[in-house]
Amino acid sequence: MMLIDRATVLVTGATGGLGREFVRQTLERGAHKVYAGTRRDHDWHDPRVVPVRLDVTDAQQIAATAETAADTGLLINNAGVKGAPSLLASPFEEIRATFEANVFGPLALTRALAPALAAAGGGAVVDVHSVLSWLAQPGAYSGSKAALWGLTNSLRLELAGQGTQVLGAHLGYTDTPMTTHVDAPKSDPAVIVGRILDALEAGADEALADDVTVAVRAGLAGATTGRLG
Repeated sequence: MMLIDRATVLVTGATGGLGREFVRQTLERGAHKVYAGTRRDHDWHDPRVVPVRLDVTDAQQIAATAETAADTGLLINNAGVKGAPSLLASPFEEIRATFEANVFGPLALTRALAPALAAAGGGAVVDVHSVLSWLAQPGAYSGSKAALWGLTNSLRLELAGQGTQVLGAHLGYTDTPMTTHVDAPKSDPAVIVGRILDALEAGADEALADDVTVAVRAGLAGATTGRLG
């Protein structure tokens, strides 16, 4: 079970709607320091926040971050992209870039920070998924989030030996810059992040951060039970 109080945290995609909340709320819960990984400069106006230039698709920046943030005890893989809108019509390079940002970036950063987490007594990893991990949509986004879900479950097994908690966080539409084009009800990022961090500190493996996600997850479980019965 991960306790945020006095922990050192690394948040990727820290200037996004969810990222800023992860920075703010981990500090509210007593984090000693938060490394804020961003692709552009940002003034946090808080000495406890350490800006880190981090594009999760850049191997050199990941290596530099692992060196700078070697005292990290909690890694929050929040960065991601909407990505290619069509698996058939979008340029293949755009599809590949979606998976690089949403799947291989979090994996690379987790691999790079795993020794730091072990040194911190095990620590924790939070991977931000989506309800679209379980609901297919056209394009590369839902496929990449489904891949990240599977990756998270496998990493949980591999990191168990060093005592690292791995939490998969699922959420539906949330009011962030990534969803400005969406005409649908959206959750408050502060509420979503609060529920994710509550699940983390409760020792959970999975956070279902809104009612839509709870309903979809329950539907999957029911469908599986029906097939097996």
